[in-house]
This record gives sequence, C-alpha cells and structure tokens, in this order.
Amino acid sequence: MSGKFEIDKASNEQFIFRLKAGNGEIILASEQYTTKTACENGIDSVRKNSADDSNFER
Repeated sequence: MSGKFEIDKASNEQFIFRLKAGNGEIILASEQYTTKTACENGIDSVRKNSADDSNFER
C-alpha cells in the first residue's frame, strides 16, 4: 500500500500537508502555507523531487 497526502488547516487558518504511510503513520509534515494552492504546490514539489535519490543525504 502506498502513502497518502492529506491537507489540513492549522489553528491559525494556514494550510499544512502530511504524508502518511499505508499504516497511517505520519512520515512527513510540511511547513505552513498561506493558501491551499501553495500547499498543493508543496505536495507537487515533494512528489517531483522525492523521485531523485540524490536529493537526500543519508
């Protein structure tokens, strides 16, 4: 089962996203975004950049 992105509103009305594993565990939490569109763009960036292993330091 693959991960799932969820968008939510923080207490200050800004948007955040979380990436949850198939078992429901949160494996990534975003910064806060002022608009839902900006939050969706953040998700798109994660999807695009996570495919390249050289973007990560282990």
